[in-house]
Amino acid sequence: MSTAIPDHVLRELGRTEGDAASLGLLVRDQDTRRLLLLRAVLDAASAAPATVCPPPLLDRLREDWALLEAAERTDRAAARTVLFHPLAGPWAQRLLGGLTAPAAGPDLLADLAHLTALAAAAAIRAGVDFTVCLGPRDGLLSLPTLGAARVDAGPVELHCSGGELTVRPADVPPLTVRIQSDGTTGSADPRWLPMLMLPAVLPGSGAIPLDDLDPYRTLGSGLEEHGLSGADPIDDWERKAWIESWSGIEPLLRIGGEHRLAEAAVLLRCMVPLGPPPGSGPTGRSAAHCSGTRREAFGAILSSKPATAAYFTSTLVHELQHTKLAALCALVPLHHEDATPRHFAPWRPDPRPFDGLLQGAYSHLALADYWQRFALNAQRVTHRDLAWAEHARCRQQVGAVLPVLAGSASLTVEGRVLVNEMITLYHRLEDSPPPTGHLARAEAYVATAKVIWQQRNGSSRS
Repeated sequence: MSTAIPDHVLRELGRTEGDAASLGLLVRDQDTRRLLLLRAVLDAASAAPATVCPPPLLDRLREDWALLEAAERTDRAAARTVLFHPLAGPWAQRLLGGLTAPAAGPDLLADLAHLTALAAAAAIRAGVDFTVCLGPRDGLLSLPTLGAARVDAGPVELHCSGGELTVRPADVPPLTVRIQSDGTTGSADPRWLPMLMLPAVLPGSGAIPLDDLDPYRTLGSGLEEHGLSGADPIDDWERKAWIESWSGIEPLLRIGGEHRLAEAAVLLRCMVPLGPPPGSGPTGRSAAHCSGTRREAFGAILSSKPATAAYFTSTLVHELQHTKLAALCALVPLHHEDATPRHFAPWRPDPRPFDGLLQGAYSHLALADYWQRFALNAQRVTHRDLAWAEHARCRQQVGAVLPVLAGSASLTVEGRVLVNEMITLYHRLEDSPPPTGHLARAEAYVATAKVIWQQRNGSSRS
């Protein structure tokens, strides 16, 4: 067994569980990787030819880095709230790629400038006074984790002193933003858009930003391929809807077990609102829903507005399994299968690579467990029936692919332990079976999905 992760932790994670201490191993590894990635950005800029990173840009990057270091010396925790913000990951990966390219790309200047925004946000949170210049993007001057100012054009001077930020656009009056001790912001000027903060899942775990302002929140995510997009800054009605749904998730997570509360409290660092999925209507007020995660944005869940607190909770359960398993895979390899999409997955119409099959089975297994617990605790018949239906479908889907996972000769020792624990949980769910009708419908659903998949993709694949 690898020394990177203790056996008991791996077994907990295999059962889709994990307490705060176990999940903390994944978090610390991801945070270390973020710091190394940021250092790689600085090194790549220093090594880049002048055609890619001209001396004036390199000088500015070093000034930004010095401001980050000053923030870190003054208040390390405050500065790292910004550095570990999930959406700094996609930015850093993108910038590193641009700096190591043979020639400067069209977006490199904007990507470099975002380091100024990150450094300014870290300094604001740490209480470090500064003055910098920054340009807006698409009419917004975004300061990660804090908010954004509506600004038509740049450059814009930012001056922070004594807990007050002054934003001075060209040719228009400045605006003043008050910085609270907890990092929240406020301004009487309607041009300032504060970050909406969702209350902490558990006391002491920290509020969760609902980030509809960061320019990298969906950039490069591939959402457009599925007809999805990041939401524009959300309106008052949508904010109220998010808060209303969020306010009901703590007791529903608790129904799923203390491990569901722990993973939300430890792993979730921000929510990114998505626009409504295709076909859901122009207002996005239907029950249609979409969600996802990004491996380079550890701790972020991208989601359209949930219809109810119950579906919001199941979205967290589902997506946090992807967060958890992706972090585990970064820490220790689980298999050596290639990335060829060849496998049947009842939750997708297209063939999946082995890793995608493992990810999907893992998240659906957690959902089967969650919905079973929900059904066993539900007081209303309609809620109980809905939960049993969701449980039966998810469990049947997992059962259809577990033999493929278990039969792979490419699982590592750690991967074999993980899959064996998944099988243990799968069979444990049999102790409280759903009503016969729900089970029969779930069996028919998966059988029909396989027939359609074979007709579309060929019956020779697994």
